[in-house]
Amino acid sequence: MEMLNILTRKTSSLFQSIALSITLALSLCLLPLSATTYAQAPPQENQALLLSINGAIGPAVSDYVGKGLERADNENFTLIILQMDTPGGLDSAMRSIIKKILASPIPIVSHVWPEGSRAASAGTYILYASHVAAMAPATNLGAATPVSIGGLPSLPNPGSQPGEESEGEGSPKIPATDPMKAKVLNDATAYIKSLAARHNRNEEWAEQAVRESVSLTATEALELNVIDLMASDIDDLLEQLNGRTIPMDTGQVRLNTEQMKIIRHDPDWRDRLLAAISDPNIAYILLLVGIYGLIFEATHPGALLPGIVGAIALLLAFYTFQILPVNYAGLGLLLLGLALMVAEVFAPSFGVLGLGGIAAFVFGSIILVQDEQLRISLHLIASTALSSAAFIFWLTTRIYRLRRQRVRTGSEELTNLIVRASNDFTGHGWVLVHGESWQAQSTTPIHKNQQVRIVNRDGLYLQVEPLNKSQHKEP
Repeated sequence: MEMLNILTRKTSSLFQSIALSITLALSLCLLPLSATTYAQAPPQENQALLLSINGAIGPAVSDYVGKGLERADNENFTLIILQMDTPGGLDSAMRSIIKKILASPIPIVSHVWPEGSRAASAGTYILYASHVAAMAPATNLGAATPVSIGGLPSLPNPGSQPGEESEGEGSPKIPATDPMKAKVLNDATAYIKSLAARHNRNEEWAEQAVRESVSLTATEALELNVIDLMASDIDDLLEQLNGRTIPMDTGQVRLNTEQMKIIRHDPDWRDRLLAAISDPNIAYILLLVGIYGLIFEATHPGALLPGIVGAIALLLAFYTFQILPVNYAGLGLLLLGLALMVAEVFAPSFGVLGLGGIAAFVFGSIILVQDEQLRISLHLIASTALSSAAFIFWLTTRIYRLRRQRVRTGSEELTNLIVRASNDFTGHGWVLVHGESWQAQSTTPIHKNQQVRIVNRDGLYLQVEPLNKSQHKEP
């Protein structure tokens, strides 16, 4: 009862510590939110709100841009500047951002900046949707062909030849081997052409960017009327925007950017958290932590912490995978690989299950995320696979060595053991085994201190015989 009370107190103390830690973490997280939400003073006239998109476009970026546009509308900013450096991202997040841009009552200027940046794939669509499209020198845009997201890998049509194409009326050639791909391609083409027509930009090149994945430098984009201007920095951008007339749904808006003050809108803690876990590499690590944490909890009941951490990590990983372009065949291979590696630990097969698990794990990891811009790092996959392989190799060799060692405990350990007789006897007597006196039986006369071999054990009696030097083992 006393042990039960001690265990109860320790468990209660542990839960109190966990609850206190969660409360403190939530309190610290809510502080930046409060500062961001309520500490903003209404700006004076002639101020621009600056937003930044750096990296892949996902739900976190969509949420961040949406809150920035809402703030600009509520606080009466006169201009919104969206700086971009992105390789692309998810179609759903891109379309959400574009809807907010098109519905904005405030002019939005998208600026590919700094030099060396790009607005590829989804970034090209956002650039076309903006009221003013600008790029810094030594930047590029394009490669806007949509890629398949999710599902099983597409297979070629058995009835078509490789490279066979069909040509629709008035449309460039589309591969005939995958009707779904043609459907997605036509939808994306119509979408970007509608954005180009809305702002009187080059529709022909927009279609090429989608169908042929072509790209342009900033200089070429300006010459082809893909963008409106080139600006090396914010000051240059504001100078060129001054006096420019922007057609809006409510009428023409003339920009006055002289001495305009720039106010940055940085991501809050929620945006940073969503951006972090939306990284496929982070989601991949969370999945591994979650699975191994639950396995550890299952094999060590009552540990609590591994189970709690594993459950949270696994749920976060599943949340991320449902918003990422996940290949379900890759996810299945990944889970199969982990299951086989765990099976190797509990049902040793001298490496057969382990090696099969590593192979499935590696192939599943490689094809898990199909988007070229959101793939899991090969270095991370390699390091994880090598670590697992090293562990399985160590486990296999350890089990092999243990099986080759002679038994050191129990009745089996006594068989063939060489001991000394404690007295002279024929029939019943005593022998010394590991410092203990055991009753012995022998049909052959035994002398005191003579070495004898234990043949068998019968209850508390040992069957012994005089030493046979051809086969024995020392105690």
